[in-house]
Amino acid sequence: MSAEMRRSSSIIAVPIKNIERELICPICKELFTHPLILPCQHSVCHKCVRELLMINHEDSFDAGSECSLPGSPRSRVPSPSMERLDRLVRSGGSRGSISSPGWRRGSVTPRVTTIPCPGCQHDIDLGERGISMLFRNFTLESIVERYRQAARAAVAIMCNICKPPQQQEATKSCMDCKASYCNECFKLHHPWGTPKAQHEYVGPTTNFRPKVLMCPEHEMEKVNMYCEVCKRPVCHLCKLGGSHANHKVTSMSSAYKILKEKLAKSIHYLISKEDQVRTQITELEQLINQTEENGQLAERRANEHFERLFETLQERKSEMLRSIEQSRNRRLDQLKGQVEEYQGMLENSGLVGYAQEVLKETDQSCFVQTAKQLHVRIQKATESLRTFHPAADPCFDEFVLDTSREETLLKEMCFGGVPDPPLIDLSNSRVYNEASICWRLSDDHLPTDHHVLEYRRLGGPRESPSQEDGEDNGVWRATDRVYGPSTVVSDLEPDSRYSFRVRSCRNSMFSPYSPEVNFHTPPAPAFGFLFSDKCGFSTERLILNKRRDSVESVAGMAFLLAAERVQTGSYIGLDYIIGDTGISQGRHYWAFKVEPYSYMVKVGVASDTKLLEWFHNPRDTSSPRYDHDSGHDSGSEDACYELSQPFTLLTLGMGKLFIPKASSSSSVSTANAASGDPGSRMLPMPQRLGVCLDYEACRVYFYDADTMRCLYERQVDCSGTMYPAFGLMGSGKVQLEEFIATKRLTF
Repeated sequence: MSAEMRRSSSIIAVPIKNIERELICPICKELFTHPLILPCQHSVCHKCVRELLMINHEDSFDAGSECSLPGSPRSRVPSPSMERLDRLVRSGGSRGSISSPGWRRGSVTPRVTTIPCPGCQHDIDLGERGISMLFRNFTLESIVERYRQAARAAVAIMCNICKPPQQQEATKSCMDCKASYCNECFKLHHPWGTPKAQHEYVGPTTNFRPKVLMCPEHEMEKVNMYCEVCKRPVCHLCKLGGSHANHKVTSMSSAYKILKEKLAKSIHYLISKEDQVRTQITELEQLINQTEENGQLAERRANEHFERLFETLQERKSEMLRSIEQSRNRRLDQLKGQVEEYQGMLENSGLVGYAQEVLKETDQSCFVQTAKQLHVRIQKATESLRTFHPAADPCFDEFVLDTSREETLLKEMCFGGVPDPPLIDLSNSRVYNEASICWRLSDDHLPTDHHVLEYRRLGGPRESPSQEDGEDNGVWRATDRVYGPSTVVSDLEPDSRYSFRVRSCRNSMFSPYSPEVNFHTPPAPAFGFLFSDKCGFSTERLILNKRRDSVESVAGMAFLLAAERVQTGSYIGLDYIIGDTGISQGRHYWAFKVEPYSYMVKVGVASDTKLLEWFHNPRDTSSPRYDHDSGHDSGSEDACYELSQPFTLLTLGMGKLFIPKASSSSSVSTANAASGDPGSRMLPMPQRLGVCLDYEACRVYFYDADTMRCLYERQVDCSGTMYPAFGLMGSGKVQLEEFIATKRLTF
């Protein structure tokens, strides 16, 4: 074991200081300490996971209260010892204080076991057992320890046996004894011919990990298999009756070999492209320099523009203040002159006083000479007294500014340029008679004001030429403003092709359109239903989720007990489940997903009379020779569908879809069905399967729901009420489309 480790370390000689970025916890931004592997395969420190659980727990029950949390999760929780950590990580669900802080057995407070992953930003459900279900990342721990040793190269690891002051530097560490030794102490404590001589030893280290990885769910069991569905190691009990019973697993040695080969090939490919990587690094460094230079240039230009704006505003401000000052001085002069004039009308002062002195003149000629002009002035003063008007207006309304338009223009000034176009998310978009279109923006996008989705009808494959030239075809229609990353378009025509595009708007500037994406609407309106938990539902072998939109077949103990009663040449019967809503008229379409690992699943339609026959005549076993369309080469290939049966079921399993063999009298339009070659009637299983029932035409169609390509169609007897029907055998799972389960798209 130690030789293999030394061999591996010699093959990959990596400067340990160059990989520090990979050894930093995304939460505390420090080197990993006892990292745990989340279900999404990202690693987080044990303390940080506990801190996230505590934060979520407090947020769920103290939503309105303010709580001050330290910047680093490490400051909240004391560090447990290594011995306690191993015990805590393997603790069961009853020790809820670790998996869900604040929860106690018998408490009415619900447990909080969901945390956001800091790596991928997805919510991670840790389940009932909390962090006790997580594996420690011992490989990452070892690398972090080597990094710490390289960082403190001058600090040696000392022998744990020698006593100061004669304590020697350790030369090796025993993984069984969990101690470090110098050469002499190692020989003394690991003598030849004793069991200790067989202990595994490595170079000096302070990181002693367990020799065997134990299952966190079954504490006494070693992990010896790898679940390909959950992407994690499991033990044999997990496969037999645990949460991985229906999952595909491989041996640990096989998984180790496959993953190691894949990783080695990927690393070899990257190493072979080192010149290309260095060239791209050079280009990125040039881009960094250009970004720095262009950013500084943009800052200078922005400063220049704003300086010009400031100068213009300052000039206008100075002109306006100067005009206001001139007007104020002029008005003050006028009003002060008027005050002086009116003061002259007072007795013994001003004009009146002067007139009183003139009246004292006794010389007639002199009096007349002076009194004439004085009388005119007295008359004007008298007239102004009767019609009093201020010489100037004290109001400065003409100088009040209305800058609302200018302020609006300044606020609408666009500094970010044209926004980047969004991209329509095909994985999350769905189109039925309503379309749910989702899109995403670039990672470094600036905030947008709103989005506008446009769509147009491209026509349908079965339309006449006159319909193809209709007014609706080819004309883009826009939705109202959308303020989120998705919207719903209603009233789409069935069996038609539509094109969608979207663009963003920021500060009245629109981005370019996203690339156009085409969707094909189903041939009929969507039919909404859930799985029925009443009629014929087997609780022993079928698991129905709470929403009743997903059913899973469990190949557990009941399946094995039933198999014990099976005689040679027979198979275990199917477990049927139907929809909770029937069809008695019209055309209807529904879609669902069959998990690729499913062993055998039959999907289609069945009448109420046929369902009564199935459910009221239970059989432990059924011979495939009399089970129409078994989908397996067991002699049933000779059995063909009759012309009109009250049910039609298509078989899927093991990643394949099996087209039934058509009889000479049946009406089947699929070329593969008419072929006698079994291989030609086997197609890859679609990611999503659609079923369309035309009740009046007594015909059922099966589609690839992603491309709307018809895979198979045939006649069916619709004399009664028809129900969506599903049959499962062995491990399998069927998931209804969200639109089918919710009956309407809502956002």
